[in-house]
Parts: sequence; C-alpha cells; structure tokens
Amino acid sequence: MSKSLPYSMKDVHYDNAKFRHRSFFKVITQNLLTSNMKRECVSCSTGKFLGLLMIFGLAYLMLTHENSRDSVSDGLGKGIRTNEEHKVVTDVGIRFKKLFRRAPRLPPRLSPDEKVSYSNFTGKPIKPNVEAKWNARQQNVKEAFTHAWSGYKKFAMGYDELMPVSQHGVDGLGGLGATVVDALDTAMIMGLDEVVSEAGSWIESHLLERISQKGQVNLFETTIRVLGGLLSAYHLSGVDQGVNSAHKGPKPTIYLDIAKHLANRLLSAFTSSPTAIPFSDVMLHDSSAHPAPDGLSSTSEVSSLQLEFNYLSAISGDPKYSTEAMKVLAHFKTLPKVEGLVPIYISPHSGEFSGENIRLGSRGDSYYEYLIKVWLQLRAIQDGNFTYLYDMYEEAMRGVRHLLVQKSIPNELVFVGELPYGSKGSFSPKMDHLVCFLPGTLALGATKGITKEKAMKDNLLTFEDLQNLKLAEDLAKTCFEMYSVTSTGLAPEIAYFHTEEYFEDGLDGGNKSSEYVNDIIIKRADRHNLLRPETVESLFVLYRITQDQKYREWGWQIFESFEKYTKVDSGGYTSLDDVTTLPPQRRDKMETFFLGETLKYLYLLFGDSSVMPLDKYVFNTEAHPFPIKDAI
Repeated sequence: MSKSLPYSMKDVHYDNAKFRHRSFFKVITQNLLTSNMKRECVSCSTGKFLGLLMIFGLAYLMLTHENSRDSVSDGLGKGIRTNEEHKVVTDVGIRFKKLFRRAPRLPPRLSPDEKVSYSNFTGKPIKPNVEAKWNARQQNVKEAFTHAWSGYKKFAMGYDELMPVSQHGVDGLGGLGATVVDALDTAMIMGLDEVVSEAGSWIESHLLERISQKGQVNLFETTIRVLGGLLSAYHLSGVDQGVNSAHKGPKPTIYLDIAKHLANRLLSAFTSSPTAIPFSDVMLHDSSAHPAPDGLSSTSEVSSLQLEFNYLSAISGDPKYSTEAMKVLAHFKTLPKVEGLVPIYISPHSGEFSGENIRLGSRGDSYYEYLIKVWLQLRAIQDGNFTYLYDMYEEAMRGVRHLLVQKSIPNELVFVGELPYGSKGSFSPKMDHLVCFLPGTLALGATKGITKEKAMKDNLLTFEDLQNLKLAEDLAKTCFEMYSVTSTGLAPEIAYFHTEEYFEDGLDGGNKSSEYVNDIIIKRADRHNLLRPETVESLFVLYRITQDQKYREWGWQIFESFEKYTKVDSGGYTSLDDVTTLPPQRRDKMETFFLGETLKYLYLLFGDSSVMPLDKYVFNTEAHPFPIKDAI
C-alpha cells in the first residue's frame, strides 16, 4: 500500500480538482456575482462604475503579480517559494487575498528509494551515491578474506584446513593444501597480489610432489576444490583474458601442468569402474581407484565433475578428460526417474540407482546444478547435441515444484522438502542449508545469465521460466529467514518446517522477534553452522539477474553476523556448534569453502555486475569460475 499523500482532505476536495488550477478570472467572477456586492452595486450607475473600476484594478494587480512570479527561477517555480515573491503582493492585494485563492500546489511524488535534496535551490534531485556504500562493504569483505588468510598462513600453511581457535592445521581432504588452492582465485578476483604470490609460490613448490606421494582422496572433493581451483587460477592469470592479467605468482602454465598431472591420476576412478559411473576414491600415489566401503557412489558426486574435466579438455586440447566425464551424464539420461528426480545413491558396479531417497540436500544437490551449468558451458559447441541436459533439468524442476515444494505454517514460507522413501512414501519437511543453492540455479536456468529485464524485453522467458524465477525468489526469502530466525543471525545446517502434519514445540531459532519463529524448527543436532556459501551464492545470482537491492542487503546482514560471531582475533573464522544460543560455542574449524566460496560470492554480490558476468562465466559447485565455451 502506498504512503499517504502529503496534503490534507480539505485540499483534495477543494474545487474537486486537486491537480487543476482554477482560472483567476473565474475566481473573481464567481466571487463578485455571488456576493452581496452584486445586489448593492448594480442598483445604481455609480455602483456600476465603481465595480468596473475595481475589476480593472484587480486585473492590473494580477498582471503585476504574474510578471513578478515569472521572474522566479525554474526551481522555485516547481514548488519552492522565496520570501521576495511574497513581498510582491501589495497591501491592497492582501485585502482581497480570499478572492483569488489558488488551488494547493502539490510536492512532486517520489519513488520510495529516491531521497531528494534541493541544493542551492536548483530544484534538481540529488541521489546519494549508493555504489559508494557497496564499494565500502565490498572492501569489508576483502579485509575479512585477508584476516582469514592471515590466520591460515600463520598457523596452517600447507595443511588442508585451519583450526583457528587452537591455532593449528589439519589434513582432512587428502593433504593437498586444499585451502591454498581453493582460496587462490578469490584472491585474484579481489586483486590481493600478495596473497596470490604466496599461494602461487606454494603451489609451484609443493603441490606436484604431494600429488605424486599422497594416498587416498575423494574424487569429487579433489576435483571441485583442487582441480577446479587450479583451472580457474590458470584462466584468471591472463591466458584467457581474465579479470586481472597482471597477477603475481608462477606462470599460468604451471597451474595447467599441475592440473593435468592431477587429472590423469583422477581418471583412474572412471577407467577402473565396470560402468560409466566412477568409483568414489582414488589412490594418488599409484593412480588406482576403488569404491566406497558400502560399494555406492553419491549421485551428486559422480555428476558434478563435468565442468572441470570439460574445461581441462578445452584448454589442454586433450579430449580424454571430457569424454570420460560426459559418459556419466549420458548414462544418467537412460536411467528411470521420478518426474526428473533421482535417488541420492548409485552403484558403480551395476550403473543403477540404489534406494529411493530423493532430496536436493546432501548427496543430491549438485546433480541438478550441473545439468543446467554443463549445458550452459557446452551449448555453443556445434553438433554437440547437449540439449538432453537442458531437457533433464526442466523435467527435474517440474518434479521439484510438483513433489517437493510446500509452504510452512503459519506464514507460508516456501520450502523444498524430501522424499526419504520415494514418491509413494511420506513427505519430510526437512531442508538442508545445502538446498539453498537452488534459488540461484533456478534463476540462472530461467534467464541463462542475463538480467530479467533484458530477458523480458527480448521476449526470451517462457511461462515455465517465469515459474522457476518466482520459485527462486520465494526460496531465497526462506533461506534468508533461516538466518534471521536465529539468535546469532546465522543459519543452522538443517531446518524443518511447521506443516499441518509436523510440528515440534520448543525448537525455534531463538530470535523471538522474528516473524517466522513458529515456521522454522531447528533440532538440537542440526544447530551448527559451517560457514557455508549456498545462501549468499543464490543472493549473488539473484541480485545479478533481478537487480533487486534487497539481495545485497540480506547478504550484508549475513556478513555482519559472520563478523560478529565467527571471527577469531588471532586470525581466521570458525564454525559454530549452536546458532540458537548466545554466545555461541565455537567448533574450531575453518572450512576451505569459506575463502573459496562464501567470501567470494559476498565480494561479487557487493561489487560491479560487469565483473564475472553470468552469461560469460559458469561457476563450479566450489565457486571456481570457468569461461563459457563461446567466451573461451
């Protein structure tokens, strides 16, 4: 509802025309002909003479009054009056003030976002420098990255991850210095040459040897973090006209050579499997591979390798990487699905899905993300015939809308639930924070990376695109409220939603002032926060596509909460055990993706939209940007 207008009802009813000025002569005529003066003056010739004299006198005053008013500047003529203007009216005119009263002059109607000041009575609106605010906030994110890197460099350089509270490093991802590689392209985008030099020098001196000597690594995690980080660093070093071609560090070919060396060993996961589905684990030192202990691979893991291997083939000229990776998605095309949705486990031995558990959280999420992103990456290739990827994506999103989307009680937050026992089983109102990748993916799939305004203008959006874009915005709202409903302003790892079938009392987020305190349920085992990036990722994509400033504001609120509750004075940021209590207990872990994803997306969210445009770049599921095929 619009705000009330800045004038009274008396003004509105005046002359029944709030925007029409009454004629001056109409005012004089109506007042003379309807007053007692009419009856008394017209009865004698003297009266008639005096009446005519009065009319001519008032006409003269009017002309002098109008000439004086016309001399006022244009700005004053738009509603700003000076004291000199009022002095023009003579004493005689004042005595007849009521006779030529004019309709009220209304101030200009302004949009809610436009704050106008009139400097030096020019009458011209002066907008505040909005971008200056966001540039300052972007600088805050840059400083946060520097603080995080300083802690890692000081206490854990060369280890996979930093334990910032206890001030030491730990290898949880195979011992390849994952934080170094994951953070490198973020530093490049931010223009932090010192960090780029430090990280690049470590990679050049140590990573190749570690790849040759280390043992077991997870295919998926190593591909998205280490291989992806090396490939984006190669691009951003200037070889493919990156953001800044003057980065310090080793020659770009160093990154490419190490990437090929790593990928050659990771290929054993594909070539060792009897089907198109790769094994989950690789032994780096002897280039062997084996399945997980239960014999199964995660659906999301085996289907989220293609962006990286495709780009490696493109820049190395060797098609073997892309060929092996794309066999996986081609195989998925042949498998039975539930309205485009798939179970979260698949067997590399049989090539078939295992179980019926359907969800877009852990082990399912990036399957859907890579369907649209790989299509965007490859669609410009002539005779590529990759339209099946887009068809699979569209079918899956229809399945999401039909089978997984519900609204909470009492305030109707839109959320994506799960089907633990398949489409014929019961619905679970459980939503991982990981699912918050979906708003960004939906928006990207709708406009293909261009702004909504341009897509609408060029008539590029189908009805289904508009449905997906609406769902994207609704889900982004829910993901943000998962933050604002807690005492810390940080989201839990998992949330449940109040529905007609499910509710548990006493498990709210702690922020009693939140409108959605009764909609979101947070179980005690799910209250930790790992500094995850999915929500700010979607805010970044939605801001780029809709240009709606609220997504920036939401991102800033989240960043402020990270600063307030997760920052460690000695360096680094830490995960939390419970976001619903104050002060929150610290978990003592800084995940690599905080530098590789979370801070990168926040930096880009607050920055210029011309940097890393979404119709020119596709981000892998670890936020490493690769140029889209026709831009390579």
